[in-house]
Amino acid sequence: MNCGLLTNKNEPVPLKNIEVDLQVQGHVATVTSTLKYINEEDNTLEAVFVFPMPSGAALCHFSAKIADQEIVAEVQEKQEAREQYDDALSSGEQAFLLEESEESADVFRLSVGSLPPHQSAAVTFIYIIELSVQADHSLQFCLPAVLNPRYTPAGTGGGIVSEITSSSTGIPYSLSFTAHINSPNPITKVESKCPLEPLMFLNTDHTKAKVGLGAGHMFDRDVELYLYYQNPHQLTAIVEAGAPAAESGSLMGDPVVMVSFYPEFPESVMSSMSTCGEFVFVMDRSGSMSCSMHNGPGAQGRIDCARDTLLLLLKSLPMDCYFNIYGFGSHYSSFFPQSVQYNQDTMEQAVQKVKEMQADMGGTEILPALEHIYKQPCISNHPRQLFIFTDGEVGNTKDVLHCVKSNADLHRCFSFGIGEGASSELITGLAENSCGHAQFITGTDRMQAKVMQSLRYALQPAVTDITEDWFGLSFSHLSPQIKSLFHGQRALIYAQLKGKECQNPDAKGKISVQYRLGGQEVTNSVDFFLKPVENTGMAIHRLGARSLIRSLERDERVDGADKDALKARVVKLSKQCGVSSSHTAFIAVHKGNKQAVKGPLVKRRIHTPMLMACPMMYCFASLHAPPDVMLCQQSLAFAPPMPMLGVPCADSLGVQVTKYNSL
Repeated sequence: MNCGLLTNKNEPVPLKNIEVDLQVQGHVATVTSTLKYINEEDNTLEAVFVFPMPSGAALCHFSAKIADQEIVAEVQEKQEAREQYDDALSSGEQAFLLEESEESADVFRLSVGSLPPHQSAAVTFIYIIELSVQADHSLQFCLPAVLNPRYTPAGTGGGIVSEITSSSTGIPYSLSFTAHINSPNPITKVESKCPLEPLMFLNTDHTKAKVGLGAGHMFDRDVELYLYYQNPHQLTAIVEAGAPAAESGSLMGDPVVMVSFYPEFPESVMSSMSTCGEFVFVMDRSGSMSCSMHNGPGAQGRIDCARDTLLLLLKSLPMDCYFNIYGFGSHYSSFFPQSVQYNQDTMEQAVQKVKEMQADMGGTEILPALEHIYKQPCISNHPRQLFIFTDGEVGNTKDVLHCVKSNADLHRCFSFGIGEGASSELITGLAENSCGHAQFITGTDRMQAKVMQSLRYALQPAVTDITEDWFGLSFSHLSPQIKSLFHGQRALIYAQLKGKECQNPDAKGKISVQYRLGGQEVTNSVDFFLKPVENTGMAIHRLGARSLIRSLERDERVDGADKDALKARVVKLSKQCGVSSSHTAFIAVHKGNKQAVKGPLVKRRIHTPMLMACPMMYCFASLHAPPDVMLCQQSLAFAPPMPMLGVPCADSLGVQVTKYNSL
């Protein structure tokens, strides 16, 4: 069976090995992934990989090693990087270009250019990410093995997103994965659905540990780790010193603080949870929802899991609230002309209709459904809460998020990513832009806890009038102002510290967050030392930079914004901090022995049999046919090169190969 990247002669350009190293410091993880491959052909090749990246990750390093020479990439403005890449290839130089999709921040493309015959190469990526807090208070890390294709509505450009195509094969390479965990509190256990080696504690107080994947893991599904600490809700503030070589007053030159706290709402408020509200459930019924949740044995269908999730919520609503249920695909429809009062009769009607829902509505076009819902009049004294269930295969992610943000004053959104490979940019963005909460459902083991947590959050009264007091500290916000708080749910604040007080290692800082909740004034405070922690690798600075960059990119989509000025600031920050953005790219050129390239470069798109074969059939809408015309194609989940890198696809995987003829 052929495997790996294929040339037009059906000859492989195989990956040989993926190595992933995870370094956890409390709630923050640094992930280093190295992809090793070799050109076993007699021709010089270019290969293009499209792969997933968690939307909140700060990609901060990219390097390539050719033979014994390592080339570290630089961050440049995207168009300049592309031109430099093209110039290098036309001159016979080896070049590597890594760029973020302009349509969705959780999709990247790596172009590996001019790899000589029989030459080996290795590319290394490093990114930093906040670990997500789960309903059982564990911290989750996920290494995706799947990138689902994104449906692009007719008349829109797909960019990098549209390059994801599909194929199927066995896994042609090995994966090694090791996690080193360092926590301020004792580590109680580490769990995973994948086989793990025994947890090895590295000190007597159990604050340091090591774990790896068990032998024989085939990377046929996401690698998820759940970390359990003692006292997981401890309030913390980590101060990180600026880089010695960086300019004083710049983001990288000044100290940066990351404040993590868990709001504790008064018991009087928690005991009087809301029984009112308009609950609008929005169900993805596109063709891709007929796929399996994952590639493991006995996997449930996505539409079946979404139905189970919706039924659990539907049966748990408070009496006398209002609700409606929408289905969307290439078109949309609702159970009721308008939201109806929740009682035994309407609930039973809805339950019967939910049980009959199928993935039979074509392509994934969520935007028209949302625009229709936002036009419906709100019900007095019943705050609108949207619950959206989707596998996230949306090509116009940024347009959808802009629509949600524009209507954030009218609702809160609680989103559910169904199945492995759901777009993290879409699922988290829906919640972040509407003061809601996001969940990812990848199996039945944790579904009920996640669903009920989201419902509890939806029933909590909205927090208003949120303000911060830094008690005399001079600072500049890196993260956006907090707009939503939930009882016991972690909130993070990043800020650049300024002023002479930060130079005193014995000095203390304090931040208080005040807000109104259920008619009461509430204050939560965190005290911390200004002395910087050691050996952080500038992780806090880069996460803060990533947060600021994302805020500026969102502002670009606001009507009347000075887009040129915002873009210039994003490019400057990205280059200064070495963190990826939608306007920059990583470029590395190996200026070794040059061989002139004959004639125009020809790229051939090929279906890449690159990872695990998926037993079920995946349906997707053809971009060249009406949205309701469906084509069936065998699905492929992909094993990424990076911490989730590689050649992706749960539906389709985009890989191109260019052949060069040397003079």
